[in-house]
Amino acid sequence: MIALIQRVNEARVDIAGKTVGEIQRGLLALVAVEPNDGDVQIERTLMRVLGYRVFEDADGKMNRSLHDIAGGLLLVSQFTLAADTKKGMRPSFTSAAPPDVGRHWFNRLVERARAAHGVVETGQFGADMQVHLVNDGPVTFWLQTR
Repeated sequence: MIALIQRVNEARVDIAGKTVGEIQRGLLALVAVEPNDGDVQIERTLMRVLGYRVFEDADGKMNRSLHDIAGGLLLVSQFTLAADTKKGMRPSFTSAAPPDVGRHWFNRLVERARAAHGVVETGQFGADMQVHLVNDGPVTFWLQTR
């Protein structure tokens, strides 16, 4: 499982002009499910997203996590993160989970996130989404769990 996390002051997902998910200060996590992902990858990814220390403490150092600041989490499915771009001029998506598998595990991640954290919003799996964000920093990290 891949999660590209961005520290944001605000973020939202619109579909056909309607906002379907929105947070204030927190993390936007773009998530790709890989073919062999399961509960182990879900739990590890969630633990890292909620616990990764990317927010500043009183001394200005990145020592606080999303959980510590009780910030919002916006989860957005993005299979293109799993693309194989090693050769040629067109990405291959064979390293991404098939849509039905990706939907299942993405929904499981959302379910577990909502059970573990206060503010969890999402986009819509497989939809044409417009993602709006104000990246704070900018601070962006690639987390991959295998």
